[in-house]
Amino acid sequence: MQRKKREATLFSTQNPELLKAVKKIAETINRLPKNPAYKQKPRALLVGGFVRDALLEIESKDADLEIYGVEPTELEQLLRTLFPGRVIEAGRAFGVLKIPIKEGMDIDIAIPRRETKQGNGHKGFLIESDPNLSHLEAARRRDFTINAIACDPLTEEMLDPYLGKADLQRKILRVVDPKTFIEDPLRVYRAIQFAARFTFAIEETSFALMKSMVEKGDLDQLSKERISDEIKKLLLKAERPSIGFELASELGVIARDYPMLANLQTTPQEPEWHPEGNVWIHTMMVVDAAANIIRRKDRQFTDLEKLEVIIGALCHDLGKPATTQMGEKHGIPRIRSLGHEEAGIEPAKALLEKWMFGDIVLHAATMAASQHLKPSAFSIQLAQGIITRDQYANAVRKLLKKIYPLSWRVLLAVAEADSRGRDLPEVATRPYEEGELFSQVVHEHQLDQEPVKPLVQGRDLLARGLKPGPKIGELVKKIEEARDQGIIRTREQALALLDEMLKK
Repeated sequence: MQRKKREATLFSTQNPELLKAVKKIAETINRLPKNPAYKQKPRALLVGGFVRDALLEIESKDADLEIYGVEPTELEQLLRTLFPGRVIEAGRAFGVLKIPIKEGMDIDIAIPRRETKQGNGHKGFLIESDPNLSHLEAARRRDFTINAIACDPLTEEMLDPYLGKADLQRKILRVVDPKTFIEDPLRVYRAIQFAARFTFAIEETSFALMKSMVEKGDLDQLSKERISDEIKKLLLKAERPSIGFELASELGVIARDYPMLANLQTTPQEPEWHPEGNVWIHTMMVVDAAANIIRRKDRQFTDLEKLEVIIGALCHDLGKPATTQMGEKHGIPRIRSLGHEEAGIEPAKALLEKWMFGDIVLHAATMAASQHLKPSAFSIQLAQGIITRDQYANAVRKLLKKIYPLSWRVLLAVAEADSRGRDLPEVATRPYEEGELFSQVVHEHQLDQEPVKPLVQGRDLLARGLKPGPKIGELVKKIEEARDQGIIRTREQALALLDEMLKK
């Protein structure tokens, strides 16, 4: 009996549909006759992040193929035959064609290329596709050795000229070629997010190279858009984003480009509540706690909400440097940051101005800074009998109205991360009782259903004989003021109060 051929195992963690499309291309390329104009026969190689992730047993949503020994026009015609109507010229200037496999899953196909730096920025390159280029030469332009590994998708043969596989095993980020690395300063930000995502250390010489790039101001030529892409990967893909921020600090990026974050490093906190140390240390712990929270399946956050939570965690205490003072309580020195919530709005705006996450995320940042203590404050007031349960519910409703359209679930996640991001006993595992109470009241009173909708509207006043005009808006406002003060709670009470007002 013939022995069954051993199945390939390298790609066992990868999406079968994506792999099928990759192999379909590779098999077609392999069947092409050798072009006498080129030294090497036609061949397709998987390169970059897909190979790296496969070796790390992480599923990739995209795959990059480099095609050798095939003339560019012939390659494009072949791909259009294999995938009719699906080939996108995503980067013709870079020699890249994209094939969508399904929503959020693509294959990028490129001819190996030469790049010559001619100006500033990522567009300041002269790019020439060269099917005759060897993998050794093509890989030399890549950033790190872990991204310079290639693999034949049909045979799983590895091409690893810069020993990236060994660096993967040692959990090290090493620059492939210092001369080509410095041509694109974005690679410093890529190092920051890679180090956090994979918990890798930066090789000593590579670290020195990147630090010198920061000191020389090379990062000044980067666009907000490109920086934002890397920061987003750091925030959403790393289980501990703090690793990336700490590396950014060591490289000098924080001190040079993010003064509102650098200020946290010299701002002390009251040891009773923050034995972990200064505001920077606390913020890093809060960011990591937030990263853990957004990964919980029961939370069911959208991608946008996940970003809002992490950004909110990063911004929540930005007001402390401006408000922290030494005081005393009962003759004992204490550190206080009174008013740091509102004081955090402007530095949060300044930080978000450096990135391109849009007005929705900016709103989340400012609301997290100014409102993150509210769930805890409301809970304390209720426990101490300062407010009743109904007053607590009204306070929650007003808070939801204030932060709208930010989801209360996002704000609560930031508040929980703040609670857990400190060096106190069992802080990471204890129930978050303030959040449980908050959630219970939201659902009990259906407060998340149109929190900004008034109890009475213009049509209610028109039905009572009022003519359209400013008086309608004034009455609706007075009804809402009574609601905010806790005088009324229901629509029926609002209508009764309205009738009383109209009698006067």
